[in-house]
Amino acid sequence: MSRLLQTGLNAGKDPLIKVIDGEGVYFVLADGRRLIDGSNTGGPLGHKHPVMVEAMKKAASNPVINEGWFWAEREAAAEDLIDIAFGEEKSWVGAVRFFLSGSEANDLALTFSQALTGRTELATRERAYHGMAGLARQMTVQPHWHGGLAIQGGGSKPVPPQVPVRILPAPANAKYGGLPDNRPLVERMAGTQETLSSVAATIIDYTQGGIYYDSEYQDYVANAARKAGSLWIADEVVTGLGRSGRWFAFQGGETRPDIVTLGKCLAGGSAPAGAVVMSKDIVEQMKGKSWQTYSTFRAHPSAVAAVRAYLSVMADGQIIRRVKTLETRMQQRLIEVARKHPSVARVDGFGLHWTIELHGPDWRKWYADTTDAPIASRVAARAMEAGAVIGTSGEQTSLFLAPSFIISDDELETLISALDHGLDLADAEFERGAA
Repeated sequence: MSRLLQTGLNAGKDPLIKVIDGEGVYFVLADGRRLIDGSNTGGPLGHKHPVMVEAMKKAASNPVINEGWFWAEREAAAEDLIDIAFGEEKSWVGAVRFFLSGSEANDLALTFSQALTGRTELATRERAYHGMAGLARQMTVQPHWHGGLAIQGGGSKPVPPQVPVRILPAPANAKYGGLPDNRPLVERMAGTQETLSSVAATIIDYTQGGIYYDSEYQDYVANAARKAGSLWIADEVVTGLGRSGRWFAFQGGETRPDIVTLGKCLAGGSAPAGAVVMSKDIVEQMKGKSWQTYSTFRAHPSAVAAVRAYLSVMADGQIIRRVKTLETRMQQRLIEVARKHPSVARVDGFGLHWTIELHGPDWRKWYADTTDAPIASRVAARAMEAGAVIGTSGEQTSLFLAPSFIISDDELETLISALDHGLDLADAEFERGAA
């Protein structure tokens, strides 16, 4: 029995795979199989990218220097992030602070907002996920990610709430399938400004729970937050730095955030890293103030080296343009697959992040409090027979595809064909239930 205490992305008693290595877009398993890594949001350049490997080798000779001391290389990484990733946005971007992860970045961006505004309440949208540390965990409103204990015989012991959280209606979008609410946006979002009137920060992400934003939704919420005196935090931990087919998902709208949080892609998967990027307006409000938070290992030399290496690979924009091209291919093929399978309720996504949601129980009732593998995990297990690893974020009826940016056309087709193969199992169960 393993002595490693772990949580799997695919719910159920037993792990689907045991990874011993990785190369390019592939995992290498203990049994010798090579499977496409089809849902790794933390590995944008795949495994063992030569630029990233070389950067990490060089990082080993850097000084061990904590966040409390000025270090020129750390400042250079901040300059790279603003100059390269925010190149088109520099007119409003003020400053960067690095963190250990996207969860920590979200947590401390939220606490910073409370301190700056003097307010306590926070807001997010339905089915959101913002991480599992501090206030980021509290803003994660999918019920199975409550940060506490799921009792495998049934029931749960969630972590008690820290602050009041206001939950806004989610976007209602789909590239394929039905929508939960077809009312116009203004009607669905009525009362948003009033809801946010006592809120320190309104944090919005772009993919969680398989819910993808459009520009109209972003701009509506952002404008309502501004009018209510609430800071708008764009959670780009998953979508930032290329995953959405542009540098940032928020660039699809006209509004611009007060704060942007980053993680996942930031260090190219070669080191844990997060960041908080503040607007010039927020930095101006900080004059005469010091943000009193500290950590020994934030912007560690390995993370700084990985950040700079990743940005150097992405700097010319060719890879992001490639992601945008693959977006069209993925949408076309996923809709074709969905039409073949009656078990599929909805498909949505952008760039190289897509969700396939199956018919089944309401997500609000899923607490992952059973050892039985749910339908999504069983579909993912069957997809492995056809050559790919697909993720579920521990959900009951939702699968997601998020391959690395370097995936070839043929490898992408293998990934989608594996999903197609896996969905045969969901169809059989769906048809038995409908009989």
